[in-house]
Parts: sequence; C-alpha cells; structure tokens
Amino acid sequence: MTRPQLFFLFLALCRPQEGPLVSYKTPVGMDRRRFLRYASALGAASALTASISACSGPASTGSDSGASGSGGTDTIETGISYALSTGFDPMTASGATPIAANLHVFEGLVDLDPATLEARPGLATALPVKVNATTYRATLREGATFHDGSDVTSEDVVHSFERILDEKNASLMAQFLPFLDSVKAVDARTVEFKLKYPFALFPGRVSVAKIVPKKLVEADQKGFDALPVGSGPYRMVSATREDKIVFEAYDKYNGSHPAKAKKMVWRLVSDPAARVSAMESGRVQAIEDVPYLDVDRLARKVKVESVQSFGLLFLMFNCKKKPFDDKRVRQALHYALDTDKLITTAMAGNGTAARSYLQPTHPDFHQAATVYGHDAARARKLLDEAGAKNLSVTLLTTDTGWVKDVAPLVKESWDAIGVKTTLSIGQSSAQYAKVDAGSYTVLLAPGDPSVFGNDVDLLMRWYYSGLWPESRYGWGGTAEYKKVNSLLDKAAQAADEATRKELWGQAVDLVADAAALYPVLHRKLPTAWNDKALPGFKPLPTTGLSLLDVSRA
Repeated sequence: MTRPQLFFLFLALCRPQEGPLVSYKTPVGMDRRRFLRYASALGAASALTASISACSGPASTGSDSGASGSGGTDTIETGISYALSTGFDPMTASGATPIAANLHVFEGLVDLDPATLEARPGLATALPVKVNATTYRATLREGATFHDGSDVTSEDVVHSFERILDEKNASLMAQFLPFLDSVKAVDARTVEFKLKYPFALFPGRVSVAKIVPKKLVEADQKGFDALPVGSGPYRMVSATREDKIVFEAYDKYNGSHPAKAKKMVWRLVSDPAARVSAMESGRVQAIEDVPYLDVDRLARKVKVESVQSFGLLFLMFNCKKKPFDDKRVRQALHYALDTDKLITTAMAGNGTAARSYLQPTHPDFHQAATVYGHDAARARKLLDEAGAKNLSVTLLTTDTGWVKDVAPLVKESWDAIGVKTTLSIGQSSAQYAKVDAGSYTVLLAPGDPSVFGNDVDLLMRWYYSGLWPESRYGWGGTAEYKKVNSLLDKAAQAADEATRKELWGQAVDLVADAAALYPVLHRKLPTAWNDKALPGFKPLPTTGLSLLDVSRA
C-alpha cells in the first residue's frame, strides 16, 4: 500500500467524525489474509500521522476564476467546519468535507437523500431490479455525461465497482460490499450484479459506490483525487486547503436534482468564532457545526436547527484487561453516568441519552432491553459483585471540542461512586495509537459511520464486526460476538423486513448488555442558515452541508 492509501485508511478508522464494516462470514467483509493486511496497514498508518497537516491534500488545485466570496445572488457561500484532510476520489475519501463535497460532484447508481438518508435513484433510472436471489440489474439514465463532456457508460460503472473491489487499491468502500461477486456490462446502459449470497439491502447499499470516468481516472488518478470529475449537478472548479472549495453549475446535467445556483463557494473555517462571525455578517448564508453556546444568540438573527444524528459518543473498554473483561464493571461505569446532566451542562441540550445503539429517530429504532439510566447505587453494587472495589482508571479521550467539555463530567460521575478517574486528553491519532497498541483501559470518543449509509447492518457491523472488536477492544471471539454476527448474517439475507427488524433488535440487546463498546449518547448537530437567502435548504443528520435542490435568493 502507498503512504496516501495508508493515511486514508487510518483517517477512516480513527478520526473522530467517522469511524469498518464487516464480513458476513469473516472480519470486515474480507478473508483472514485480507483482514490481517488491513490491520497491518493500520499500524503502519499510525506512524504516518505525526503531522496530519502535511498530508491533508494539495495546497490549491484548479482555478477559481478570481472568486473572492462576493458572488452576488447567483452564488451560495457557506462556512465549513472541517479542513481538507483527504482527497476527493470517492474510492478513498474519508474526510467530512470531501465526502460532503462529493455529494454535489458525483452520483451513484443509487444515492441517499442527504437529509432523510433514504435511497433514491441517482444515475440509474430506478432502484436496481432483482432478477433472482443473487442477481440485480440497473439501467443508466439516458444522456448522462461527466463534467469533461464524455458519456456515462456501463463500462464506467463496472470500472467504478471493480476498482473498489481491487485489494491493491485498499478502498475504504470495499468494506461495505463484501457480498458483491462481480459486475458486468450487459449493454451500453445496463449493468448486472452477481452476489456471493442473497443480500436484501443491496438496492440501497450500492450508494456507497460513486461512478467515475474510467478513462480519466486511469490516465491521472492523482489529478482526479485533487480535482474530481463526476456527473453530478455541480462541477468542482478549485480546492484550496484551509481556504475554500469552489463549484459551478454543470449545465449538461440531466438528472432529477439540477443545480439551482450558478456557483458555490465553501469557505473552510475551522475556527468556531470565525464561522459564527461570517454567518452574522452575512458573508456566508449557511454554516455547519454551530458552537453550542452560540445557538440561542444566532437563532435570533437566522434559522438554527439541531438535527438528531446517529453520531455517537461511546465508551470502549479494553476487554482483555482485568477487571474490564467482566461486563458487570463495564455496566457499572455506564450506570454511574448522569447522562442527562452531561447533555444539559456540557452540550446545551444537543444530545439524546442512548436507549439503544440506534438513535430514536432511526426508522429501525429498537429500545434495548438494557438501558443505562443514572443509578449510582446499582453501579456500586455491580462493582462489589465483580470484586472491583477501589478501582482506578485512566480515561482516554480525544481533543474534539465538545468531547473535551463532556469528559470532566464523566470523571465526576465515576469519582462519585469511588472509581478514581484520571483524564488523558489528546489528539485522535495519538489516542488511537495507544488503543491499537493495547495500552489503554477505557476510551471515550465520538464516531459516525452513517456518513456512508444508514442501514442497521452497516451501522452495527462498523463497531461489532472485524477490526474494532478483534483488534481494538478485545471482544472478538467471545460467545456474544459470535452471536451478534450470526444475527446480522441472518438479517442481511432475510427477505422479510419484519424478520430483519426482529433479528437486529436481538443484536442490539446483546451489544447493550455486553457494553464492550456502547454509546453514552447520540449527538444533535446544530446548523445555521439564512432561510430567506437559501430557499429549500435542509440541515443534515451528518457532518457537512447539502446544497442540492437549494437556490440563492
């Protein structure tokens, strides 16, 4: 693997905003050899992160034709929270900002509505049609073209999937397609998929693969990664690290979601105060990641909405270290938390205490049989039963702003039940290096795999199959681990929706009871926008902004 590929892999597995899917029979959707290859790559990648900024993409690409940010009423300007930490090639992009940008530049055969996360046709004329249990077909939209003017063909579709499945490319998306055996072009506009086994969620899951122009990518993959070419409603003009990304409407786009503004300028403003100032001054019409303390003040001037997300804050225990190999100790530390106080005090109400692995707004929400309400007496009793009196822990956590605010309240809750707690706050890369070396006991960290998809199978396998339980928290190989993955396997192949939900519910109950890695809360994401200037704008349940179907007034 190349250094950039290692870096992309590390970012996706370790970074705070996103966080491997699976195998249905083997870890992370791959055989044992491939799994070990990825785990080895992760270890190598950890050594490459001493200076993330040095690897965060080109300083500038393309030409923005002198765009200064005063685009008038035909230009949408936004304030984006996260820097360009990766390139834009959808096969490997893992940064929050590149992923959001790619929603406007690329199409899949199927795309997820950015606001609802429901599957809808993209380049395909309809959702893929089931031919038999292991065969699906999709037909391309007639007249679709890439931004370089070339036609989108079935060969481009085949290439887009094959490059993901090619192990040499170390694509992050391969983890989401373990069921896919082959893809072939039936004719210029028809593609056929052969599956290794029945997978009922196939029509929506193919949204993880964005369609790219084969000839252009093969000719200059590095150039494509820096300045991508897709078939979406917006063409990327330039991308300048720590400054801005400039888009313009693609006038030959013939899909269902044409650009409604002539131009977009995404200003990369990582400083929260500067982002709020840009919103208040009218320099931008929308910002993501509104600081909690500024929500009420900003809401008096513009529209502000906090959307419930899957994005979770979780506790992860090293189950190979005593006494954390005993689930009663793990459960006790969950019961000790006054999560409602934590959300109110540290997050200004922008969160929901976990009652499941899934957030309550998820269409397949199932309340877990075990819900960790605040119960200090029960926490002490569980510790006594486990023989874990006079317990001392070092709590690793990341330096993400809102997480740093939460961590002292976790310490306060644990100290209150007699667990002496020391906080260790550091950059995500450094903290996960300790995790991957096994040099930790408890980690408090954020994560959100829903940027890649919203089905329960994807969300659960992210943390409960393969790399995370086997290499990070030492739960792989346990009876509970095997049972959870067996339930997920059965659900993935079940044709009946009710059966899938029942099996998923059983899996949720198991991971809640085990508490090896389990959410404390699900975060709400505050977004601010000028609703008079941006008709049609909707805040998202994931990081980033969507300007699809949004006009500039």
